[in-house]
Amino acid sequence: METSFLPLLFGGDINVYSMARAFHEAYGIRSAAYGKFATGVCYESAILDYRVCAQNEDGPTFFQNVCGYAGEHPDKTVLVIGCGDSYVKLAARYRDQFPANVIAPYIDYDLMDRLTNKEKFYELCDQFGIDHPGTFVYRREMGHDFQLPFGAPYICKPSNGVAYWEHDFPGSEKVFCLSTREALEATLDRVYAAGYPDSMIIQEFIPGDDSFMRVLTCYSGADAKVRLMCLGHVLLEEHTPHGVGNHAVIITEPNDELCEKFRLFLEALHFTGFSNFDIKYDQRDGKFKAFEINTRQGRSNYYVTGAGYNLARILVEDRVEHRPQPLTVTHNRSLWMVVPRRVAYDYTPRRYHQEMRALIQAGAVTNPLRYGPDSALKRKLKLEKNQLGHFVKFKKYYHRPE
Repeated sequence: METSFLPLLFGGDINVYSMARAFHEAYGIRSAAYGKFATGVCYESAILDYRVCAQNEDGPTFFQNVCGYAGEHPDKTVLVIGCGDSYVKLAARYRDQFPANVIAPYIDYDLMDRLTNKEKFYELCDQFGIDHPGTFVYRREMGHDFQLPFGAPYICKPSNGVAYWEHDFPGSEKVFCLSTREALEATLDRVYAAGYPDSMIIQEFIPGDDSFMRVLTCYSGADAKVRLMCLGHVLLEEHTPHGVGNHAVIITEPNDELCEKFRLFLEALHFTGFSNFDIKYDQRDGKFKAFEINTRQGRSNYYVTGAGYNLARILVEDRVEHRPQPLTVTHNRSLWMVVPRRVAYDYTPRRYHQEMRALIQAGAVTNPLRYGPDSALKRKLKLEKNQLGHFVKFKKYYHRPE
């Protein structure tokens, strides 16, 4: 299909592939993507023009890649879509300097910085009445001399995720769950010894397994009005050190009251583009508590497209075609998973298995990586190896809640 636009994606993971699949399904076009490595789910894909650039996260290199691609296609509108926090921040930083045929559908850098810094995000949550876990902001100069308003176990994570991964160290984890004060202090020492420069967030642990998690994906138009909200009920997450918290199984789930609270939040901030919230239900007080916002579509974004609300189409209709779009809050049920069905059944709570089976039987199930038009033998073999790896990873890292 001939289109007036072309997508230019940044990253090389399942987020990129899911967006490329959405564009291919909606418009029959191949997306271009710049990734750092000649490996992964995007490499050698039939639906992607995947370009390897090891310095992809360097600001001038990122800018050069956008300008170069826009120059290759001067008669097209180029949609720049970041699929990781560093790329989204770069897109926001350079958005007003891109060539005239480039659209980077992001908020300004200062607002993005406020939202993606967890300390500032929780301040905004308090301002707008959005519940979040009990939180303590730790700074390096505190040393071991600080008092916490809650007891163990503790959740510990960086307030600045981009800076944290720039100072990786052996034993680093995306989120630490620590059972004692001694373990917490030792972890903080290791983080700062690696050179991390910002604050750390220490939070109370909200009880409950993965199935108490929710993910909310939203799209806000260029006029800052929310156009789409799709809530997912997470049934299973990954548990590897660097992948902890990545979604593995999701069922879409309606909750108009919760969505309305976040709609008001986004519109009050004049947010535009995709947003993604991680939320956990606290059975102790019956409240849904926000962990963070991603100022982009999340890694699991295809759970929205697979449910019938194609994310590529809503972006194009808003930013390229300038069509009016009413607010849609999704209500239909569908199942999304990136692990084999056997793994899904082995590690999700039994109370959800009946609905999972019913959705599978009804054909309302998607794995974003399994796509007919992208099923060359070499790719299928790589995908099967990837899927089999989940049996090993879950057996090694998953610890069933007591």
